[in-house]
Amino acid sequence: MDTRWKKYSHSMTTKLIIFIFMLACFSGVMQAIGNLVSTNDGDIGIVFEDNYFHSHSYVRESENLISDLTRLLGNYKSEENILKGGTIDKDELRMEEQNLFSDFQFHSKSYNPNLSEAENYEKFKVDYADKIAQVKDQMIKRDLREFHFLLEHIKKVKDPLYYASDGVNIYTNSTMEEKQQFKNQPSYMVYEGYNREVFPKEIEENKYFNRATMELEEWGSENHAMYIAFSKKFLDSKISEWKENKVSATKGFYRLLGFLAGFILSFFYLALVTGRTFFKDEELRLYAVDKLYIDLNILLCIGLITLWLIILEFLELPSNINWVILLTILFSSACFLLILSMVRHVKNRTLFKHTLIYLIIKGLVQFVRNVYDSGNVGVKTVLIVIGYPLVIALTFFMFPITIGFAAWFALKKVKSFQAIKNGVERIKNGDIHHSIELDGKGEFASLAANINSITDGLKNAVDNELKSERLKTELITNVSHDIRTPLTSIITYVDLLKNEKDLSKIAEYTEVLDQKSKRLKFLTDDLFEAAKASSGNIPVQLEKIDIVSLITQGLGEVSEEIEELDLEFRFNYPNEKVYVTADGKLLWRSIENVLSNIFKYALKGSRVYIHIEELEKEILLTFKNISAYELNISADELMERFKRGDESRSSQGSGLGLSIAESLIGIQKGKFMIQIDGDLFKSVIYIPKHKTE
Repeated sequence: MDTRWKKYSHSMTTKLIIFIFMLACFSGVMQAIGNLVSTNDGDIGIVFEDNYFHSHSYVRESENLISDLTRLLGNYKSEENILKGGTIDKDELRMEEQNLFSDFQFHSKSYNPNLSEAENYEKFKVDYADKIAQVKDQMIKRDLREFHFLLEHIKKVKDPLYYASDGVNIYTNSTMEEKQQFKNQPSYMVYEGYNREVFPKEIEENKYFNRATMELEEWGSENHAMYIAFSKKFLDSKISEWKENKVSATKGFYRLLGFLAGFILSFFYLALVTGRTFFKDEELRLYAVDKLYIDLNILLCIGLITLWLIILEFLELPSNINWVILLTILFSSACFLLILSMVRHVKNRTLFKHTLIYLIIKGLVQFVRNVYDSGNVGVKTVLIVIGYPLVIALTFFMFPITIGFAAWFALKKVKSFQAIKNGVERIKNGDIHHSIELDGKGEFASLAANINSITDGLKNAVDNELKSERLKTELITNVSHDIRTPLTSIITYVDLLKNEKDLSKIAEYTEVLDQKSKRLKFLTDDLFEAAKASSGNIPVQLEKIDIVSLITQGLGEVSEEIEELDLEFRFNYPNEKVYVTADGKLLWRSIENVLSNIFKYALKGSRVYIHIEELEKEILLTFKNISAYELNISADELMERFKRGDESRSSQGSGLGLSIAESLIGIQKGKFMIQIDGDLFKSVIYIPKHKTE
């Protein structure tokens, strides 16, 4: 018998049968819970209630009614009271007036900063009288809507019977107006002023009763009265309904306990036998699923449970009950397989060791140990100070050899130090191209490498300074050339105008002067804007921008230029909305400069590609076009101020557009760059993606 038990207790067939039984019990538990929740509006406590007057169902019949009547008489009283402004909250009205007063301070010409706040407030009340009245009207209309909503709600109540009065206004659904008439009913609640009477008295023991009538306890007025009564017919029907629900809920509760017991027993049995072939088996057998790391296992379980709950939200019960049961079995089987895998790791004592967290911590500890073993200056100094005397003591019999090794080691370090010292001296004297060469590893070699890096930085700084000086010279030359050309024309045509009598010629000269003066203004405006952009002296208002809509709208505004140049724009963007965090005006100014550059230098009749790509933290915006001019210039040079794609400088641009775009994108925490591949010109903008809160 004992042999047979060993044979079948741990067999795969037995485990599979128990696993299926466990899934069936778990599904039964979920179904029983669902039935309990759907019975009696989810009030599972009905199982433990001994009679109707102690139940939540009894309180629920009058709870909303009491709340509505209390609000009607306590807050609104009557429609006439609301229309007279009797329900207007003074604090709320004061807050609305303060908001209007703030608007008055910033936007009204009547506001005088030299007057006191009280004097300005009196002016505000006169100027904004209509707006204050509108605010009051809106508050009154809101209260009227709520009043009529409550009124309609209580009118639909046929049972229980109610009568509520504040001494002036009365709300009732019966012809009874006397308290005694309500007290003649089999169950009632009577509130007059601060007094309360209920029948039967056992209602006082209902744990839900005080919570339902809490608002009435604070009602407090001698003139207030509220009577609520349950007629015999209504009460009998509700008691009968409660008893039916209690029987159903009790059966469901016992069913839940049965399935829960079966589930717990079967799970503990599987936990006991999983990974073993018999009870005293010392060898634990792991399966393919056990290779999954424990923390990933837990995350997968949580994900499956979350997905199961989400799917249940979309399924309508009870019409899809079969689908719910099927999905519950599928998801629970996957979760329990993962849970049993964790149980096997507990048995194998690898629950923590078989986690990614453990592997990461172990790697970090190993890394720290390696750093310690390699040692920095402090560690090595301590090791030498403490370790060398120990070595001397342990090798006293070979003392000359130990001293000789120490002398050789010290001489080697001194030579390294001397090489670094000489190198630093040469660099200090101006030889920034000198490099300190040390063999091997160690602190001195690391120090030499760092000094060489500083030298490289000095060389780069010198090169950048020389480049900056060259750029300044070119800037002055280009500015002088571009500004002198229209200025010379203006001077020439002004001289011609002085002596010209022919009106047609005068009109022609005036037209030329107008063109040249506008050209000069265009150059100076661009120069001024470039200076402001590069200095960062531009106010930036970062906000959520729909980049696709911005570009689409912008392309519509420049459609005439596109048609004139016969350009074909291809705009590619994701299907979902793409939002960036930027200043709308500055971002469009940057894009407009890029488009302006395209209109000036793109080959007529060619295609222009605009592509939007969503990265992890940024949005990538790319513009591609074919240049009409041969691009025999580098991208870095094109980004310089007053630099143009045509070296002859025959185009009408200022050469500042791309430089301005780069500066404007920069102050919006983005990046701007250009790329050149033959005649293909590409402008690239990285702009921060909008973060959703």
